[in-house]
Amino acid sequence: MLGRRHFRAKVLQGLYAFFQGGEPRLEQAEKNLLQSIDRITELYFLQISFFLEVVNFYVRRMEDAKHKYYPTYEELNPNPKLLANLLVEKLSGNEDYLTRIRDYKISWTEEQDNVRKVFQRIRESKEHRDYLYSGENSFREDQEFVVRIMKKYILRSPELQFFCEERSIHWVDDFDVAAAFVLKTIRLLSPDFPSTTPLTSVFVRDPEEDPKEEHRFILDLFRMTVIHSEEFEQLIKGRLKNWELDRIALTDIIIIKMALAELLFFPTIPIKVTLNEYIELTKHFSTVKSKLFINGILDKLVSDLAEEDRIKKSGRGLIN
Repeated sequence: MLGRRHFRAKVLQGLYAFFQGGEPRLEQAEKNLLQSIDRITELYFLQISFFLEVVNFYVRRMEDAKHKYYPTYEELNPNPKLLANLLVEKLSGNEDYLTRIRDYKISWTEEQDNVRKVFQRIRESKEHRDYLYSGENSFREDQEFVVRIMKKYILRSPELQFFCEERSIHWVDDFDVAAAFVLKTIRLLSPDFPSTTPLTSVFVRDPEEDPKEEHRFILDLFRMTVIHSEEFEQLIKGRLKNWELDRIALTDIIIIKMALAELLFFPTIPIKVTLNEYIELTKHFSTVKSKLFINGILDKLVSDLAEEDRIKKSGRGLIN
């Protein structure tokens, strides 16, 4: 489900814990790294589940209203448009979704008060009223409505965010990452998307791609950075002018080491891709000055290593 940019970020976080002394053994650090990535997948399904629980709450409220002693005409004849939302049907009937909810043991039974609060906000919203009385009935409209509701009322819900923070401390940083993929899933679903196809398959670049390929990338990047850490430090020191290595932030050092690992031991990743990706990481994990520093050091390293013929890239167009 995740892209390599997100994998690099998770590897960076894992390496930071490892070099700080939080992870005494490499094998345990690798295991924790993979678990942290799987937790994002769990969070992704939890966010979808919360939205569908709000819809289910809506259904129950409509049924309860019909059985009042003195129901209004509107309560006896509710607008069923949201209940027939085609996007909701795609999500709630997906076999992958149903399996994951069971495996992750996701339940909202004890959170009905929070579900009710979010439901009330949606019910009273302009987006909801406009949708119910638009006069249009199409998959595209259903899809756009769900995107708007997810962005404004579900993924920004303080109730959901607090629930996730309480469930796992790691989800504080991962919430927005999972949310981005939830929105991407909704936007990419089509009317003919089979219920038997996993929701996360919309992110697979090649259906025939080995599903374990990304795990190999994650572990190899982590291992190569750790194993060659001292060698990389010497390479970095050789490019520093009037600057000691211990004066550089650990995060910045790790970013440079990861880039070196990718440049030297990942022959199918173009040099430009590596440089762009690690400069991008500095935007989220370093300062503006660090970005300029890292960019300068990496440029020097690439130039020197290429001159020494140490960077071996295979495949057309991978040299530059």
